[in-house]
Amino acid sequence: MPALANSSANDLMPVVYIPHGGGPMPLLGEPGHKELIQFLNAVPNTLPKPKAIVMISAHWESDVASISSGSRPGMIYDYGGFPAETYEYQYPAAGNPDLAEKIATLVSQQGIECRLDPLRGYDHGTFVPLMLMYPNADIPVVQVSLLQSFNPAQHIALGQALAPLREQGVLIIGSGMSFHYSQGSDEDNKQFDDWLCHTLVTRSSPEVTQQLINWEAAPAARNNHRREEHLLPLHVCWGAASNQNRSAEKIFSGLLFNRRISGFLWR
Repeated sequence: MPALANSSANDLMPVVYIPHGGGPMPLLGEPGHKELIQFLNAVPNTLPKPKAIVMISAHWESDVASISSGSRPGMIYDYGGFPAETYEYQYPAAGNPDLAEKIATLVSQQGIECRLDPLRGYDHGTFVPLMLMYPNADIPVVQVSLLQSFNPAQHIALGQALAPLREQGVLIIGSGMSFHYSQGSDEDNKQFDDWLCHTLVTRSSPEVTQQLINWEAAPAARNNHRREEHLLPLHVCWGAASNQNRSAEKIFSGLLFNRRISGFLWR
C-alpha cells in the first residue's frame, strides 16, 4: 500500500471509536439496541469509503500486539446462549496480509513487540458492528489485539504506531463500549460519561493523553469498567489521532441497558 504523496490533514482518514453492543443482539434487532443499530447503519455515510479497515476489538487480548494476517479470516462466535442463527453469521470480508505486514513494521518501529497471526478470525467485536456498517463486506479488514498488560500508555503508543495508515486510506476503528459494568449506579454512569466526553471533546492533546493514562482516577471509573478491555480501544484510537492535536467529535450518545454510551470521531 504505497503512501499518498503530499498528504495533508484533509487527506487523512478519520479514526472512530464505536460501542458494539451486547453480543450479537444488534444483529437480532433487539429493541434496547435500536439507537445503536441506527447509529452503526448511518455512520459510514459521514466517512470517506476506506481502502481497508484496521479494527481494534475489545474481544482480542494478547501478550504482545497481535495482528491478523490471514487472507480469508474465519468467524469466532465468542458468545453463548443466543439463537442458533447467531452461530451461522458470516462476514466474508477479505483480510490483507500485505497491510498486516506493514502494521507489524510500524508497530516494531515504535518499540512494541508484535506478531502476525494468520489464523485469527473475526470476533463479535469486529463482525457485529461491521455487518451493520459495511454489510457488503467489500473492504479488507485487519484486526489488531489489545495488550494483556492493559497498560493505557502502551495502548496509546500502539495507536501512535498505527497513525501513518491514515495517510493511505485506512480507517482505524476502536470497537468497545464507553460503559461496561452493569453494577454501577445511574449517577456513576453519568459522571464517567461526562468526564470522558469532556476529556475528549474540550481538552488539548497533552491533557487528553494524561487524562486517559490516568483514567482510573476519573469519577466512578471502576464502577463503569471493572475490566478495561472495552475502554482501551479508545486509547488506541486517541493514539492514532493525537498527533493532529484535534478534539474528538461526539458522534453518538444513547442508552443501552439503561446506561449512557458514547461514540467519538477524530477527523
